[in-house]
Amino acid sequence: MDLRDYLRVLSRRWRAITVLTLLGTAAGVLLTYTAVPEYRATAKLFVSLQGSTDEDTAQLAQGNLFTQARVRSYAEVATSPLVTGHVVKQLKLKMSPAALSGKISATAQPDTVLLQLTVTDTRAARAARISNAVAERFTEVIRGLERPVDAESSPVRLSVTEPASVPAAPFSPRPAVNIALGLLAGLILGAGFALARETLDSSVRTSKALTDALAGFGGPPVLGSIVHDPQATSRPLALRDDMHGLRAEGFRRLRTCLQFVDVDRPPKVIAVTSPLSGEGKTSVAVNLAATLAETGASVCLVDTDLRRPSTARTLGLIRDAGLTTALIGRAEVQQLLQSAGSFSVLTSGAVPPNPTELLGSAQLKAVLRGLAEKFDHVVVDTAPVLPVADASVIASEVDGYLLVVRASRTSRDQIAEALRSLRHVGASVVGTVLNMASPKEDRGAHGYAYEYRPQCHKAGRFARLARVLRLPRLARIARALRRRPSAGTAPALPTPGGGPDARLTAPVAVLADEPPRPVAAERSVQS
Repeated sequence: MDLRDYLRVLSRRWRAITVLTLLGTAAGVLLTYTAVPEYRATAKLFVSLQGSTDEDTAQLAQGNLFTQARVRSYAEVATSPLVTGHVVKQLKLKMSPAALSGKISATAQPDTVLLQLTVTDTRAARAARISNAVAERFTEVIRGLERPVDAESSPVRLSVTEPASVPAAPFSPRPAVNIALGLLAGLILGAGFALARETLDSSVRTSKALTDALAGFGGPPVLGSIVHDPQATSRPLALRDDMHGLRAEGFRRLRTCLQFVDVDRPPKVIAVTSPLSGEGKTSVAVNLAATLAETGASVCLVDTDLRRPSTARTLGLIRDAGLTTALIGRAEVQQLLQSAGSFSVLTSGAVPPNPTELLGSAQLKAVLRGLAEKFDHVVVDTAPVLPVADASVIASEVDGYLLVVRASRTSRDQIAEALRSLRHVGASVVGTVLNMASPKEDRGAHGYAYEYRPQCHKAGRFARLARVLRLPRLARIARALRRRPSAGTAPALPTPGGGPDARLTAPVAVLADEPPRPVAAERSVQS
C-alpha cells in the first residue's frame, strides 16, 4: 500500500476515527475534571565547604569539585527515614514516613552546588510547610553525617537560599496537556483501528476488487456495478423513479453485458441469486426484468424464493396466489401472472413446508419451460446459495446464474464457496454483479449528464426542503414537478409501420408515466 491507499483507507473509516478521537478527547477532559489538584512547593539549598579565608584558588577549585560530587549523593538522603520520620512527628502529619517519602523529590542541578527539594501535596499551604520542614531537617542530617568523630563542626555547610512559598496554582492536572494527549491518543488509536480493520476485512468494495477476487479462483466475469441508493426501499424500480440516474444506467449496462455473454446461445432463463440473504438479489432481479423489458422484449419475473419471498412486497402485488398455486395444480400459470407495468410477474404464492422438494419437482420444470416458450426472457429470483439448497435444485432448468455480491459485506470466501456450490451441481454462472457499491469508491460507477433529462433541479431542491420541514403536501407537489418533462424534452417518435423499433419506446413510456404502486415499507426490498 502506498500513501494514497492509506489516505483512502483513512477517509473510508473516518467515522470510526472520529468516534475514537472524540472518545480520547472526552477521556482527557474527564481525567482533568475528576483528578484531585496537586500543588508543588520547592525549597532551594546551597552546599559549600567551610574553610579559612586565605585558601588559594587551587584549593577552592578542588573544594568546589568535591562539593558537586557530594551534592549528587545528598539527593538520596532527602527521602530517607532520618528526614521523613522527624518531619512527620514535627508537623503531626496523618501519614507514614514512607508515604511522605513518595511526596519528596530532590534534584541536583548539573555542574552546580544547588539542591532543590520539592514536595507535592493536595493542599498548597501544607506543601510549602512540609517543604520547608524537610529542608531544615535535611541540613541537620547532612551536617551530622559529614562531621568527623573527633571534630566539633562539619566541613560541609548547607544554606537555604530560597524557602518554599505557597503555590498559587495547582501543578496537576493540566487541562490543555491532558486534552491534547487524549485527542492525540484517540487519533492514533482510530488510525490504527482503521488500518487493522482494512487489513482484516475480506469483503469486496469495488468492481476491481471483485474482479481480482474472481480471477484468483477462476470465477466468472463482473458484468456490472449497481450504486447504492438509500431510497431503494421506497423506490424499488430505478427506471420508473430516475430513468437516467446512476442506478438505472448500472442496470442497463448489466443488461447489455448479459446479452453479450454468449452471442451464439444467449441466456434466456436467468436465475438471480446471492451467497447470503440481504445482498439485494430481489432488487437486481426486479430491475433486470424492467431493463430487459425496456428493449421491447416480453419478460416474466418468477419468484422461486419460497422461504422468504419478497418480489410481491417489492412491487406491491398479491403474493398468496402464485408459483406454489400452479405447482399444486390449483390454477394455470396464465391465470396467476400479474402485471408490473412493462413485464409480467409470477409471485411465489403461499409459503410451503417443503420448498426444496417443490423446486426439484417435474411441475416446476414444466412451468419454467412453458414460460420460456411464451416470453423472450425469464428472470428467476431464487433463494441464497449458501444457507439452503433451493437455488441449486433448479440448475438444470435455467440457462445461467447471475451472482449478486453486496459491496463491503460479502467476503471473498463466501463468493468462492457459493461458486463451488453452483459448479458442484453443474450450474453455469454467467457472471457476477456488485450491488450497493459506493459511487465514491467504485471507479466503475461513472456519471454522464443527459441533455434532455426530464427532471427539474429546482423542484428537486424544493422536495428535499419539504421533506426536511416535514410538509408532505409540498413534497408531493415537488415530486409531481420532478416527473414533469422539461421544455427541452424530445418526444418519442413512432416508427412508420409499427416495426420493431416502435416497441422500443412503449415500455419506457409505461415505466416513466405510470404512478408508483403501493409498496410495503416496513422491510427492506434489497433482501
